[in-house]
Amino acid sequence: MHELAITQSVVDSVCERAEGRPVRTVRVRVGALTAVVPDSMRFCFGLVTEGTAAEGAELEIEQPPGAGRCRTCAVEFTLTDLILLCPCGSADVEITSGQELQIVSMRVG
Repeated sequence: MHELAITQSVVDSVCERAEGRPVRTVRVRVGALTAVVPDSMRFCFGLVTEGTAAEGAELEIEQPPGAGRCRTCAVEFTLTDLILLCPCGSADVEITSGQELQIVSMRVG
């Protein structure tokens, strides 16, 4: 389960930035095409925050949908998975959204 390692990295970064202050909320952006399961990340968050400045913090997850742009016909469309195929039939697709994995903000105090 790679969510555990990802969540551990998020908590480590947040706690380092908090500089000992209690963390109340952590907001992350996890794109729909990252293969990270939000429910698994929430479960792992509860485990890895134990005994840290983020213990008891709320994890808010934004999950932007996948989107792509066809290099052949220039159409922009929604991607529900990593099968990169434009409605025109072209496989020459650029992913424009959905691969984000970032800490957006945190609330401390």
